[in-house]
Amino acid sequence: MKRAVYPGSFDPVTKGHLDIIERAAALVDELIVGVLNNNAKIPLFSVEERVNMLVEVTGHIPNVRVESFSGLSVDFVKSCDARFIVRGLRAVTDFEYELQMAQTNRSIDRGIDTLFFTTALQYAYISSTIVKEVAYYGGDISGFVPESVAGHIRRKVSEKQRENKV
Repeated sequence: MKRAVYPGSFDPVTKGHLDIIERAAALVDELIVGVLNNNAKIPLFSVEERVNMLVEVTGHIPNVRVESFSGLSVDFVKSCDARFIVRGLRAVTDFEYELQMAQTNRSIDRGIDTLFFTTALQYAYISSTIVKEVAYYGGDISGFVPESVAGHIRRKVSEKQRENKV
């Protein structure tokens, strides 16, 4: 079985992420979307919320499953008995970092390769950070994220803004 893992924070999942998930899933028997619990970042959504959103937006893809993890991606990939890590590249600036990570992962486990997907042009400028910033200022995020995710973002941003006014 060809199994791959697409690790990331997905805070929140964007249309660019979903595009890569759909394309990667078409190439493997099973794609595991790994939601990273990264203690170095302060996320908008909890890990459980991010997992639930991903399950919601990938429900139409039968060979995708979503799991959370912490620690090194390469260790998670090994624990999933996968051989491939999927990574998306939006711009040349992503490539240097992603290449370094791929080489590091390969030095940790020579049996794991990284598959790079270039982001579809219409999503190349979208990042989770930009989505959150636009949402905080009341901008329209419907072109950046699936509609169900946009609803979650609007609710969460509204909650955060109310908390900060108290």
